[in-house]
Amino acid sequence: MANARSSYADIGKEVGLSAPAVKRRVDRLLDTGVLRGFTAVVDPEQLGWGTEAFVEVHCRGNVTPQDIRQRLEPLAEVMAAYTVSGAADAIVHLRAANIHHLETALERLRAVEIIDRTVSTVVLSRLLDRPPAP
Repeated sequence: MANARSSYADIGKEVGLSAPAVKRRVDRLLDTGVLRGFTAVVDPEQLGWGTEAFVEVHCRGNVTPQDIRQRLEPLAEVMAAYTVSGAADAIVHLRAANIHHLETALERLRAVEIIDRTVSTVVLSRLLDRPPAP
């Protein structure tokens, strides 16, 4: 988890296994879905997407999670979306280049036909951002 570029031999030295044994275990973790892939961690601010908000989404009537997802997927500013308990149907994490871009993204989100209203909270600073513990 600390370095996806580590070789099987490097990992083996850390855990006391041979490189082929590590590869077999990694393959098994991939096959069972524990590992979903290997990726670079990119800082969105460095790419010009430093403004973010969390948005409560309240839908009209009974809407399935799949329907919500289908409507949110085309919006590039939607980084993540979650179904939640409570009054909202979903919570959406938006990222934008600046506050004007965020406002435009919110307007497009509100224009989605299944959405009745939204409640937005703009992030001022990120206090904690960590991967799940192994």
